[in-house]
Amino acid sequence: MTLQELKSLLGEHSGLHFRIRLPDGAAVPLSFHVTEVGRIHKTFLDCGGTLREAITCQLQVWVGPDFDHRIETRKMAAILDKAKAYLSDESMPVEVEYEDRVISQYTISGYEVSDEAVILELAHKHTECLAPELCGLPPIGRLPAIGAAPCCGPAGCC
Repeated sequence: MTLQELKSLLGEHSGLHFRIRLPDGAAVPLSFHVTEVGRIHKTFLDCGGTLREAITCQLQVWVGPDFDHRIETRKMAAILDKAKAYLSDESMPVEVEYEDRVISQYTISGYEVSDEAVILELAHKHTECLAPELCGLPPIGRLPAIGAAPCCGPAGCC
């Protein structure tokens, strides 16, 4: 989900509760806070030697000891509005950082709207080889079984 899509969703459903559902179906506790809105700029060299960059909007979510805290869509929209000076490119994807035993980053895979709430549905992020043709890898989704031929091809990029 892009920042623009999230802002539109919040605006279309102003006044509802704002909720988050983890990939396993469990809900982030209702008393969560959005403690950071960040613009993350990552510059990196992939395993094939290509310089790349990725820019995302990251929402850090934290559950504190104030169990009566609740966030609504209007409040979430206001939080994003305060960050517009450095989130000017609304086409950037939005990710959620949340700690549940370990700190994890999630993508937003979809949403659900009920009479009471807008619920963001999170998905796990995954790593992948960005230069499979240079590494001699089969097309994504058709990786060999464990114990089969090694992953690195003749270029030895991995």
